[in-house]
Formats: sequence, C-alpha cells, structure tokens
Amino acid sequence: MTPQTFRTPLTALTGVAHPIVQTGMGWVAGPRLVSATANAGGLGILASATMTLEQLDKAVTEVQERTDRPFGVNLRADADDADQRVGLLVRRGVRVASFALAPKESLIKRLKDQGIVVMPSVGAPRHAEKVAAWGADLVMVQGGEGGGHTGPTPTTLLLPSVIDAVDIPVVAAGGFHDGRGLLAAFSYGAAGIGMGTRFLLTSDSAVPRAVKEHYLTYGVQGTVVTTKADGMPHRLLRTDFVRSLESEGAVRRLARAVRHTARFKELSGMSWRALVRDGLAMKRASERSWGQTVLAANTPMLLKAGLVDGDLGAGMLASGQVVGVIDDLPSCAELIDRIVAEAAGRAVTVQELAAGAGSPAES
Repeated sequence: MTPQTFRTPLTALTGVAHPIVQTGMGWVAGPRLVSATANAGGLGILASATMTLEQLDKAVTEVQERTDRPFGVNLRADADDADQRVGLLVRRGVRVASFALAPKESLIKRLKDQGIVVMPSVGAPRHAEKVAAWGADLVMVQGGEGGGHTGPTPTTLLLPSVIDAVDIPVVAAGGFHDGRGLLAAFSYGAAGIGMGTRFLLTSDSAVPRAVKEHYLTYGVQGTVVTTKADGMPHRLLRTDFVRSLESEGAVRRLARAVRHTARFKELSGMSWRALVRDGLAMKRASERSWGQTVLAANTPMLLKAGLVDGDLGAGMLASGQVVGVIDDLPSCAELIDRIVAEAAGRAVTVQELAAGAGSPAES
C-alpha cells in the first residue's frame, strides 16, 4: 500500500489512508471487493440492501477476516429491519454507515452515539443541509454522470453548491476515475472522491470477467437513464435488453415485477408480510407511487441477472458515464496507488504554476 499522501477530513474521520471511497453497489460491493479496497488504503463500503440480516452478518465477518482496516456498510434507511442492522454494525465495530436515502434523525443519533461515522448520499444542497442539521458527519454528493439516481445535475455544478451549503466534509462522486479527478475534487473543496463503476471494473470485483470486458466496449454515450425498471431513474449500459425494456408495455412490466418479487422473496427468505412492510416503508421514505412500489423488486433482480449471473440478454448493467474512459481491469491496490501518485504529481505541477515557475515574466 502506498504511504498516506493526502490527509483530509475524510481520512481523519474514517481512519483510512487515502481519501478514496468504493461505493456500496448492490450485488457488486461484497466482502472481496470491500476488503481489497480497505487493504489498499481506501474506504470500502459493503452493500447490504440485497442481503438479509443473516447474510449481512456473515459478510461483515468475512470482511473482518480479510482485513483489519476500517470499512463501512451501506444501509437502506427505509428497510423494515433498519434498527437491527444498525445494532449489528454497533456490535461488530463497523466504522462507517452510509445511506442512499436520508436516514432518520434518530437513526443518525444512535449511530453517532456509538462512534460510527455517518455518511448519507445526497443529490441536492437542501438534502445535504437536512442531514447535516441532523448530525451527519459528512455527505457524499453524486452528480448526474454517476450510476445512481440522484438527479441530472453534473458534478461540476452540484459539488460546489453542496460544499457552499454545509459546514461538514463533502465527498465527491460521479465521473471520477483517476488522479486528475481526485485533485480536481480537492480544488473544489471536497474531502475525497467516491467511485462505483471504476471499482466494479477491477480484478477484485466479483462481477464475471466476461461482463467486465463487455463494459470496456462502451463509450461515454453508451449509457442511458431509464425509469422503465421500477419507475425510478437508473443509469445503465445501453444494452439490447435495456432497449427492449424501454419499449415494453405496462402490463408486461407488471408481470415481470410479480415474478421478480416472488424470486426476491425466495432469495431473501422474507415472508410476504415482511415484504409488504418493507414496501410500505420504502414508499413512505422515497415518495414512490403505488405503481413504483409494486415494481421495486424489478431492479435488484434485473441487476443480479446481469452483474451476478452474467446474463447479458436478461439483466441490467448499472454504470456511470465514466465507463467510456476506462480501458483496463487493475486490482484495487494498483488502482488506488496510481490515483494517489497521479494526484500528487499533478499537485506539484499546480504548485509550480501558482509560483509562476517557467512563466514569461521570469524568462
């Protein structure tokens, strides 16, 4: 691991060596990727939304067997068993809790009282202001280039507006993949960067190699933001399957959702009653319509088909636009080392420019 080069509020709060976060991608951010990121000095985030409580417990155990460095767990604030999952993090000494949706104030307080760092993801300054007022330690802001669904505003506009709106550290996500991006984020005032697609496309990612190589064939225009999976916007590779998904009718989508709900129930071990409670909680937390709530099981199962089963003809492949500038599959250690080295080298160049070295006035 490269020795610590940049000390920021992110590294101070979490105890990691480098201000680089591997985001909690469902079906992708498992123990192998998280521990590889942690051992390379970054902050690995374990994705738990597609795990049962028992599966999460086993995953945390596996990460802790693979690394003694800090890591985090991404939680669904609207999950029916959110309190139990928080209790698990407390018992197991997990360092960071991240959230895709804003957690309740009471949940933030409970985590902070136990010494866990709280990092919600936001897509607007007002969302950052809300969680900051509730006690969040830092926020991750994701621009429209990213693979999530935080809105269309690009990182270059969203990041400075969030930094100006809050007094807590901000982690920048959406479009980052190299040392130039890390240094640019610092120049905006960010405490570090978060990356999803770039970590998915590493040799430590459990995504099938053939699928990862398929990603590498896409350009920056090779993704599309669609609402056809569950009524919520998702950025995906523009595959033949996604094109067909975009054109299918409501009846077919509903039938698919019913099948996927049954399959998700089987995989998760949840009862129908628990699934209904979970769906109602999701609807309240995210302001989804009833139709969107019914379709919600589509997304995890379609992502599993693509990212776990490797079925390019019947699965979705989540991706940020950054996929178009990625052309290799390094290990997490190789990736983080070269990002840090490049950022440090370019920082020297910027300092020389600021000092006027080599300027016409000095010649």
